[in-house]
Amino acid sequence: MTADGWTVARTLVHDPVVVDLLRRYFTDVASSFYGRPATDAEVTAALAEDPSDDLVPPGGAFFVAHYQDIPAGCVGLRFGAAGFAELTRMFVTPEARGRGGSAVLLAVAERHAKLGEAHTMRLETRLDLVAARRLYTKHGYRPIPAYSTGPFAECWYAKDLR
Repeated sequence: MTADGWTVARTLVHDPVVVDLLRRYFTDVASSFYGRPATDAEVTAALAEDPSDDLVPPGGAFFVAHYQDIPAGCVGLRFGAAGFAELTRMFVTPEARGRGGSAVLLAVAERHAKLGEAHTMRLETRLDLVAARRLYTKHGYRPIPAYSTGPFAECWYAKDLR
């Protein structure tokens, strides 16, 4: 998909560009959680504790967004039971924020979920990720009861894709 300077392509999670983006993603969310810059050791531990290896076919997918040919964002998708897909690893680099990349990534993930016959997209996030929660509600996601547990799952959202 191409839109407003953005190009998004499905990419394998072990691609060096993905590895870098995921490290940047975990650094960003861990730093927000800790209220200080996350250390390399903390990021490495987070990557090991919450791997992205399942974001591959047939149960998942991973997409990388380039803004003006520079890797600038990513999003993952997991297919679950009963027509659900889960959005994960949604990230736009700080340098590319404010240019519409999140909306582009969200649209790509939703379209791919529909192609995989998902009727509902859901996600979990944290209370402190205010901009992310604002983005999701702006695009039709509504709060739902918790469907998962974990130390970083504080808010749950879903959107009907039909």
